[in-house]
This record gives sequence, C-alpha cells and structure tokens, in this order.
Amino acid sequence: MKPVRSGEHCVVDVRIVEDDLSGEDIQALVAFHLSGMHANSPACKVHALPIASLRAPGVTFYSAWVGDALAGMGAIKQLDPAHGELKSMRVAPEWLGKGVGEAMLRHLLAVARGRGYARLSLETGRGPAFEPALGLYRKHGFANCDAFADYVVDDFSQCLTLALQG
Repeated sequence: MKPVRSGEHCVVDVRIVEDDLSGEDIQALVAFHLSGMHANSPACKVHALPIASLRAPGVTFYSAWVGDALAGMGAIKQLDPAHGELKSMRVAPEWLGKGVGEAMLRHLLAVARGRGYARLSLETGRGPAFEPALGLYRKHGFANCDAFADYVVDDFSQCLTLALQG
C-alpha cells in the first residue's frame, strides 16, 4: 500500500484487512473504544457497537495494521442497498496523528463506493473528544444532515453524510 500522508506525519505500509474480531488485540481495542464512548457521552447516547453487534449480518469490520502492530479499526454497516453507515472508527492511542484514521476512512469509502452506495453516513457526539474525528470526516466532505436510521439529532448527537454518487 502507498504511504498515507496526513499533515506532517506519514505512515507507510498500513495494511487494512477484514477482521473476524477473534484476536485479543482487536478485542482490547473494541473495549477501549467502548470505554471511551461511555466516558465522553451520556449513557443513553452511546451507539458504539459491542463485538457481537460488529459480527452481525450487514456489518463488515476491518482492522488496520502497521507491521505486526494493531493501529486502528473501522466498520461499515449496510442500512439499505444505497446507504451505508460508518461504525467503530478508532485509532489505537500510540498511532494517533499518524494517518491511520485517514487510511481507514479512505478504505471504508472505497468499500462503500464498490458496493454502489449512494451515500455514507455516521452518527457521532459533540465536544472535544469528538473533534479530531469530526475534522477528518469534514476533510473528506461529510456534512451535517438530518437524523437517519434510529438516531436523534440533539444537543449531543449529530449526524453527518457524504453523497458518493451523483
């Protein structure tokens, strides 16, 4: 894979693979992600998926690796044949700011386009813990939108979407 450049940082050889969530490292990263979502969100607003839900039909889960080190994760959920949702985007702490999140987002966008989705959406929170991810999504053209699926847009939750085909 080509180097991923993000600002002044460059990560080479980010390898993204479909993952069955059976490895200890990926299970620990999912647990870390869930813990972070609970720490930075009202209890009723945590929409991060546990491992069992990430294995559900219609959800495809990916892990990102730099050499033998787990660097990040992300998933895409099919809402309908034309609409996908980003889920469980997380970069391992030691890889923050090195382009891993961007590599994963580019991969998930390619998957969505390959599936023929007309749009890709996500739900996320507001506040400092969510700003880095929001910056990445906005950099790639995601814009705020009305609520989709079962989400509610309010003073904490926000929804973003990106049209993939015109």
